[in-house]
Amino acid sequence: MPPRSPLPRRHGLEAAWIRTPDADKPAPWTTLGDFLRDRLSDQAPVAAMLAAGRFVRSDADPITGTEPYTPHTFLWFHRDLREEPEVPFEVRVLHRDERIVVVDKPHFLSSIPRGRHVTQSVVVRMRRALDLPELSPAHRLDRLTAGVLLLTTERRWRAPYQQVFEHRLARKTYTALAPVRPGLVLPAEVANHLAKRRGVLQADVLPDRAPNTHTLVELVEVRGPYGLYRLTPTTGKTHQLRVHLDGLGIPILGDPLYPEVLDVDVDDFSTPLELVARTLSFPDPFSGEERTFSSAVEHTWP
Repeated sequence: MPPRSPLPRRHGLEAAWIRTPDADKPAPWTTLGDFLRDRLSDQAPVAAMLAAGRFVRSDADPITGTEPYTPHTFLWFHRDLREEPEVPFEVRVLHRDERIVVVDKPHFLSSIPRGRHVTQSVVVRMRRALDLPELSPAHRLDRLTAGVLLLTTERRWRAPYQQVFEHRLARKTYTALAPVRPGLVLPAEVANHLAKRRGVLQADVLPDRAPNTHTLVELVEVRGPYGLYRLTPTTGKTHQLRVHLDGLGIPILGDPLYPEVLDVDVDDFSTPLELVARTLSFPDPFSGEERTFSSAVEHTWP
């Protein structure tokens, strides 16, 4: 782990860091600038950042890039962020106490700052709004999924709440809008093996592998050709619910990936995925109290 960052947070985020390798073999770089250009030029405008003094040592002094290369040296910097259109939906706080914050995440807002979505994430928004610089999620929701999300207020509380999910002590239900398929027998239990390949948008179903996912699917309301479904997963693989409903022939309304990948702009907020993390229940790891929270996000019926 690096020492404490000498740079203040920006947009609610810690500075990025990079470390030169240990001196276990001859280094191919003469200066620190050579090292940075070799390691970061495909990710950041290194020359311009050096000229602006945006790389600093642990003493917060900026470097010019001409300094002699030294092994095991930490350098900190803030990455440039793309202009992100504001997601036009509110994050509602359902509960707040000393250890946790529970929010109702809207569609299109990332849980954590990642990739092209940094300022438009629950973590960055709520760190600012609640003045909680260490606020962090105990679990994740897909960017397109709305609903109940649990966050911890400080780093010291994070691990115990994350373990609630890692040990499958949390119980979750979701609701989804999808077509009604005549002849489909429900309730139905769906179990299969899902794998998500890096760089591939859709998850793969591997029929020759033992199941690593399980979802109970129930139909709770019908309006014309569409239904409201309650989904109770006991596992939490990426895109699990979306793949399971698509596999039943009832893909979730507004899904840009299943059954086929659609060409939808990442900043198009017009058609939400009709999937909501409706309830979250878990035993509190500190008090032992059974806690339950529910989302108020409403579905938009066609």
